[in-house]
Amino acid sequence: MHLSLSDYLMDIVQNSFESGASSVTLTIDEGQRMVVCTVVDNGKGMDERTLKRVLDPFYSEEGKHRGRKVGLGLPFLSQAVEAANGEFSVQSIPGEGTTVRFSFDRQHIDSPPPGDLALALSTLVAHPMADHFVVHRTAGQGRSYSLDRRVLLEVLGELKTSGSLNLLRQYVASQEAGLHDEYEE
Repeated sequence: MHLSLSDYLMDIVQNSFESGASSVTLTIDEGQRMVVCTVVDNGKGMDERTLKRVLDPFYSEEGKHRGRKVGLGLPFLSQAVEAANGEFSVQSIPGEGTTVRFSFDRQHIDSPPPGDLALALSTLVAHPMADHFVVHRTAGQGRSYSLDRRVLLEVLGELKTSGSLNLLRQYVASQEAGLHDEYEE
């Protein structure tokens, strides 16, 4: 089971990459009471029959996971959202893409901790299946930042070597800390 918001985001965005999406946008809006996350992709989408099965833990797309016939990401997310008085929805159109939106009541005892969002976001930006990946991140007091994989590639040149990955991680950590005034190197 996933333990943090970062874990859920990594799973959902990876699903988008695996669906053949060339464009994925992740929005994380952290309010005083709720954190709302939305993942929008232009992947292959799902038909009505598949969409009805995405919360079945004993269902996974044929051939998606070699040797495994279960898909636990969305079922666990849905369960965690329900436990923390949040909301969950999945909308999908075959050939156009999928939108997964979920929220947690941050003050609820069952709400997952954020985890290491800087590490999760840097990992997703550098993911080898990512093409156009954009993150929009907001927090209280109007603080926000955005990450665009294509812009970061222009600046860093590549996202494969330890040097560029370290720079990416430091940059995302500084952006995260700026939302909460806590960055230390």
